Amino acid sequence: MKTGTNMKIAGKTVYVFVLLTVTMVMRLAGNNSSVLVMTVGNSPVLTCFLKGNMTMLKWTITPKAGGLCTLVYRVDKNETHRTTCSDNINWTFRAGLPLALEIRQVGLAQEGNYSCEAATTEGNFHTSYHLTVLAPPRLSLSCDEQGSPVCEAAVGKPPAQLSWVPEGSSTAEEKCHDNGTVTVLSKFTACSTNVTNVTTCMVSHPAGNWSQSIACCPSEKIDTNVFLYACIITCVLVIITLLPVIYYFHGDRSCHKTKPPEIAPIHSQQANGSGVEQKIKETSETIPQLHLQIFDRNSNLHSLVVKEIEGFFFYS
Repeated sequence: MKTGTNMKIAGKTVYVFVLLTVTMVMRLAGNNSSVLVMTVGNSPVLTCFLKGNMTMLKWTITPKAGGLCTLVYRVDKNETHRTTCSDNINWTFRAGLPLALEIRQVGLAQEGNYSCEAATTEGNFHTSYHLTVLAPPRLSLSCDEQGSPVCEAAVGKPPAQLSWVPEGSSTAEEKCHDNGTVTVLSKFTACSTNVTNVTTCMVSHPAGNWSQSIACCPSEKIDTNVFLYACIITCVLVIITLLPVIYYFHGDRSCHKTKPPEIAPIHSQQANGSGVEQKIKETSETIPQLHLQIFDRNSNLHSLVVKEIEGFFFYS
């Protein structure tokens, strides 16, 4: 991990060194050129180098996205002219200072080359800028389904560098977007019960540094889930046990009352004997049917409860 950190610092150093080298090469070549690095949302002001009294000033802008933009100012007529420029690029008049170009709330679309040509009483002067726009990443930290910390640095330009505290193994992936930004996703895979469950994601970027902490290692999450599932299973078993009993004593009595047998008038001893035998036969046939209905209803109730339990565990 220390080697990886050193490589990240070296990468940032090389990035700054390249920008400074480009600036020096341009100046040694005889051009008054500069590399301008800004962060999204800033409002840079660009000025032209000139001597003497200005008669005309012209800016030519070649952005990476969009067409050519020109702004012209003529002193003799005190008028300005512009073609195909975005609304946030315009002149800025400042008391006691020369006319300048302002980019309000600069965005990635304004990245590109800005060239100025000034005509004065002492000659023509040229100034150029190469504008690089940095996009700070959006940091988010969460726990995945396995209880591992996941850190995301979204839509940064250039890509952010992610590291973890405490140091440990991790996996990283990058997703490039059409506007030149990159989303970096890092998953910390070194959670252990022998160390603290709090992990910190460190984000390093030319536009700034950020960090967030979270506690979501698997050991703590598994213990909580086991306790929760045990309570749910216990409650469900109690319900399954009690429901058939409650249903039998309070449900079937009101729904399956049998009509008491009618007592026929006794005409003779022989008729009385045959009537008793008939009632006994009818009663013996009715009792199994009642037991079968109770068993069927209890079975249906049991199946319904089991389905509800399976659905609960499936969706949870």
